[in-house]
Amino acid sequence: MGPNAMQLQESLAGLDYPVSKEDLVRWAQETGLDTQTLQLLRSLPADQFQSPADIGDAIIELS
Repeated sequence: MGPNAMQLQESLAGLDYPVSKEDLVRWAQETGLDTQTLQLLRSLPADQFQSPADIGDAIIELS
């Protein structure tokens, strides 16, 4: 199973919001997040996130 939303939010704590999905994925690559997490971020349905909670909600929608 992939990372849960809480773990991912903790990993992305230093990110400035709002953030586009493209910038989110780029930031995750630059910080060395694992391949599984990168694939998860690339598959998120939204193109823009206002907060870590938005990212968590998008991950839940994929479940």
